[in-house]
Amino acid sequence: MRDLTRLHIIMRGAGDLATGVALRLYRAGFRRLLLLETTHPLAVRRLASFSEAVYRKTVMVEGVGARLVDSPDLAERCWQDGEIAVVVDPGAQCLALSSPDVVIDAIIAKRNLGTSLSNGKLVIGLGPGFSAGVDVHCVVETMRGHNLGRVLYEGAAQADTGVPGAIEGMTTERLLRAPGEGIFLTALDIGCRVAAGEEIGRVDDVPVQAAISGVLRGLLRNDTPVRAGTKLGDIDPRSNREFCATASDKALAIGGGVLEAILHREHASC
Repeated sequence: MRDLTRLHIIMRGAGDLATGVALRLYRAGFRRLLLLETTHPLAVRRLASFSEAVYRKTVMVEGVGARLVDSPDLAERCWQDGEIAVVVDPGAQCLALSSPDVVIDAIIAKRNLGTSLSNGKLVIGLGPGFSAGVDVHCVVETMRGHNLGRVLYEGAAQADTGVPGAIEGMTTERLLRAPGEGIFLTALDIGCRVAAGEEIGRVDDVPVQAAISGVLRGLLRNDTPVRAGTKLGDIDPRSNREFCATASDKALAIGGGVLEAILHREHASC
């Protein structure tokens, strides 16, 4: 079997779920990781997302560093320094200019935004929107429950229900969403404790209030343009601030599925 640490892995997306996947791969010895992001990432769990490198240039999550580079050609220097590379490339144009060993679509858009089997030697889709053997080689289940993290080589992941996974029985009520289009303004930050009914911020002049009490596990940056329905934040009823800056159980489970898929493909090709 070839040296797996030399595998070139490109991931579309660098939000909190993608970051959990990247952490699992990095710790398993896969260090040639390039994450593709948009110009203005909207990950609310910013303290646990490598997408923050787009704003801050460098970021650290659970002791693993990521750095923004101007082009994919500069990723090698990041890897030599033991860092994950992040580049702004929302259309994944770099895929046409390289021959990655593995491509992972971790955008979590609930639909395919252009990923195809021809993108890499192994193409993995996370969650709904992909069909194994059609537009990706395999799909990793992202729905909480019995099949979370399971690798599917036929069919598709469970359809999106629109209802987030329950934390202490709380589902939709733990999410903050934009009431309309405008600029999200807030004086709070991730880690703040909030009470039910408290104003978290405003979209233009419309207040956004907490439906439950807990800790702000995620929150968009102040002064962010949003559309109606955009996720603004995430309240964790467990009120543990340590959870704000670490990968979730869901993200790590999905990462385990991706790791399994890569190793399965490598062993099968030997």
